[in-house]
Amino acid sequence: MRPCVTISLVPEARGGPFVFWDDLDEALREARECGFPAVELFAPDASPLQQADLKSKLRDHDLELAAVGTGAGWVRHGWTLSSPEDSVRIQGSDFVKSLIEAAAPFGAAVIIGSMQGKSPSPGERADALGRLRDSVAPLAEMAEKSGVSLLIEPLNRYETNLLNTLAQGVVFVDSLKPSKLRLLADLFHMNIEETDCAAAFRAAGDAVGHVHFVDSNRRAAGFGHLKFPPVVEALREIGYDGYLSAEAIPLPSPREAASQTMRAFQQYVEQPSA
Repeated sequence: MRPCVTISLVPEARGGPFVFWDDLDEALREARECGFPAVELFAPDASPLQQADLKSKLRDHDLELAAVGTGAGWVRHGWTLSSPEDSVRIQGSDFVKSLIEAAAPFGAAVIIGSMQGKSPSPGERADALGRLRDSVAPLAEMAEKSGVSLLIEPLNRYETNLLNTLAQGVVFVDSLKPSKLRLLADLFHMNIEETDCAAAFRAAGDAVGHVHFVDSNRRAAGFGHLKFPPVVEALREIGYDGYLSAEAIPLPSPREAASQTMRAFQQYVEQPSA
């Protein structure tokens, strides 16, 4: 397992759970100084990934691009992949496609979180899930052909009523097999929705493709009340060897949130007996 840290370039998402903000060059420098080998980027669109010098910037800081979020499609435009409006789903799908294309040269995963949307009412949930499935299926096929991992993220009940738990995520992923769609497991959301985070990881098994390593209060790992040893043990048991990414509120400062994440990673992952 490897640590990773988030960078947001989306002004409309300011105040959200991203450690570094706005200045990509400065964020890359600080990420490397804090010891991270990789970053996760929340981009306004595909353009930051299409800049000719991004690969050289990452190389200069000895960093990998681990994943790219698609949430700007919702935050900036209101697009979701489960919308009852055909035009909204099409625009949302096109937005995700553009990020898959842009992420492919980096081998970075692409995340579908808030863009899953929500059902207008509990009675319409099945229909909304069906629309989400129909939207994600061609995206998963495109991602696989592009050599990109596509990740679907269960969110807490205050953000969606479609996919809230890893178990629901597994059912969704299994419905789209044989695609390689996998789950992003976010410990903040899991702390709200799962009765036992470690057990949820064990049950999900190899469906887990990415982890947001964050505490119960959405602050950096170690700044809340989540118990990390059982979680890390469960991840080891399922053979997870991907990123543990800090999608955390930058308190008390971005640098301290990043440094705390690395301290927690060293304590619970590198030295699990400590």
